[in-house]
Amino acid sequence: MSSSSMNVVPILKLSVLALSLLHISSAYADSTTVKAYTHTTDDEPHIRLPEIVVYAKPSSTDALGKAASINQKLINSKQVASSDTATILTKIPGLNVQSAGGISNLPVMRGLADNRLRVLVDGVDSIASCPNSMNSPLSYIAPSSVDETTVYAGVTPVSVGGNSIGGTIVVETAEPVFSTDSDILTLGEIGTFYRSNGDAYGANLSTTAANDQLSLTYKGSFAQADNYKAGGNFKSYTQTGNPNKTLAKDEVGSTAYESKNQSLDIAYKNGNHLLQGTYLWQNVPKELYPNQRMDMLDNQLDRINLRYQGELNWGQLEAQAYHEDVDHYMNFGEDKQFLYGAAKGMPMSTNSKTIGTNLKAIVDLAEQGTLNIGAEYQDYTLDDTWAASGNGMMSPNKFQNINNGQRQRISIYGEWEKDISPEWTTQLGTRYENVRTSADEVHGYQVGGQNNMTNQLRDSANFNASDRSTTDHNIDVTAIARYNIDAQKTLELGLSHKERTPSLYERYTWSTWPMAAVMNNTVGDGNGYFGDPNLSPEKSNTLSATLDWRADDDSWGIKATPYYSYIDDYVDAVQWNRMTNTAAGTQTTNQYNVLRYTNQDAEIYGIDISANRELAANTWGYWDIVGSLSYTKGENKDSGSDLYNIMPFNGSVALNRENNGWTNQIEVVGVAAKKDVSTPRNEIKTAGYGLLNLSTGYQFKEVAIEAGIDNVFDKNYALPLGGAYMGQGRTMSMNKEIDGSSNWGTSVPGVGRSFYIGVNYKF
Repeated sequence: MSSSSMNVVPILKLSVLALSLLHISSAYADSTTVKAYTHTTDDEPHIRLPEIVVYAKPSSTDALGKAASINQKLINSKQVASSDTATILTKIPGLNVQSAGGISNLPVMRGLADNRLRVLVDGVDSIASCPNSMNSPLSYIAPSSVDETTVYAGVTPVSVGGNSIGGTIVVETAEPVFSTDSDILTLGEIGTFYRSNGDAYGANLSTTAANDQLSLTYKGSFAQADNYKAGGNFKSYTQTGNPNKTLAKDEVGSTAYESKNQSLDIAYKNGNHLLQGTYLWQNVPKELYPNQRMDMLDNQLDRINLRYQGELNWGQLEAQAYHEDVDHYMNFGEDKQFLYGAAKGMPMSTNSKTIGTNLKAIVDLAEQGTLNIGAEYQDYTLDDTWAASGNGMMSPNKFQNINNGQRQRISIYGEWEKDISPEWTTQLGTRYENVRTSADEVHGYQVGGQNNMTNQLRDSANFNASDRSTTDHNIDVTAIARYNIDAQKTLELGLSHKERTPSLYERYTWSTWPMAAVMNNTVGDGNGYFGDPNLSPEKSNTLSATLDWRADDDSWGIKATPYYSYIDDYVDAVQWNRMTNTAAGTQTTNQYNVLRYTNQDAEIYGIDISANRELAANTWGYWDIVGSLSYTKGENKDSGSDLYNIMPFNGSVALNRENNGWTNQIEVVGVAAKKDVSTPRNEIKTAGYGLLNLSTGYQFKEVAIEAGIDNVFDKNYALPLGGAYMGQGRTMSMNKEIDGSSNWGTSVPGVGRSFYIGVNYKF
């Protein structure tokens, strides 16, 4: 950080303290849709912008199967406290995150994460191109670029589902704006933020020039941070494996990051037709990972996205084509040991290309309801190679982790929705997907000799002799019905069958050698994994019900959703004996192991509850309280083990106040102890904890200020979905001891006390 930047830090900290003492609470959410309140008074300051027209897309407010949505106002307020889009979504009950890098946390929805969820960003179905899922789909969009996010959990309409069993997250940037006449309209906004813990700071800029037919928008943002500190000492050692660097016992190694995003959007409107083209460029020169043995030291995305939307006399038509290139590089960051004898690091490169097209039509059938039909195509190619390093076991050739991996997906779907009576609305949908995966032959660092220690020759020969091309015929069927019991109560019932083809990393990673296997880990538990070309698709059958009960005047409400899923051929993992190349007969505990992906059966069930209550509206402002509770239980029916990374019972309650431009909040978050853990993975148990968060914001004409304190009491706690701490030292060790100090059994801790402040100006 520059000296000029350092001079600003004390001023920012004082500003945070002053604002936090002035007000303590903020009104943001109701129980059905996480949205910003618009309670205003005549003398309240408002943002004054030029007269514009927004090309509106169909509203999803009453969409069947929708769990919740978050709009731009809430996103803008929460991005000051986090640069990670997935973390902001945790304001939705039942949605959590699996820890990863500072901008790449993986959303977890009712016990299912990563490839089991579909994430659509402006219609683009992106795939993580990394053996550790470091470049997750939501990491490619900065919070400042998000306009609205809609979450479908469990029983998901087939029109937004596909190759997923857990649900869908639909993220949309702002629709293009146009002027009301041929005059040129210019507008935009600029924002900046600072967070004390980790010395994080960043900025965002967007600007638009448009007339009544053409709109041009540029967006840019950057964010960076150093390692954050926990609420207290969580480890007993300070070594990093680098002789000139140590980390304090409360510093969480490998949590620093730097990210840069730019996009250019051109839109043309002619009557009821819109043609839009977007170029997105992202570069992440550094994102370190506290629960992985490697770090991401460069990642570049280039994406072109073309979209058409039209209102026709029979309904709506949408068409899309996109192309995406990803160049990804991993090695040991500055907090991890770099030299291993003659080997200088372990360079790993991943490259992928994605081509996709989508065609969708919503046909108005008048009294017969609406018909939503569509077709999708996606071609994804992946190469994952590790260059030779030194003259030992990581030489003399490159290691082909996945060679020319391919996944081609062709989908068609139909979805019919109808109000069959004033009380009943029904939706029936079916989707068929043809998914073909394949990979070419591979070899390890060594292609000759005995390989007795590493088994690279044996494993590559077995893999090359296997059938590495599979075609899956996946079927999704969904039925949803909503019944309006009376003016206050609504009941929604859902039943679905969903199927998902395993990822390329689940099918085509091949080495049992621990040093190679630990590089293939998408869950951050410290273990090593390798795949099985014969894995079958997962098949999930889900039943859910949602009761929404609220007052006639909307002064209070409660929403409860119990759910149950049984998953055939769930892709779990078993401990592996690499010497006999068979499943381990005896489970090895209290250490990291090599595991193989395998099909087993599983069940997941739980309930999400949210509620809100207006308290008062007086001269002191508008007051309300909101809260949520979530419980999830997952079990492997074959092994009897609990499933990995299931969030324990948790909840939150927030007291909100809004008055004349001020929005304030006191929030308490509570999480129970994690006692149900995955036995094959030797998952770490965590203790329960409670956190107090304070936030405040003020809107003054075109300027918005947000500030707050997270973890007010500087609580030292372990993240239940944080995984195993791998943030520093000799991370390639499979044993308990790292740099002479015990690392086994240490979970990644949460962030300690953090002050934050952000300013946003619209012009």
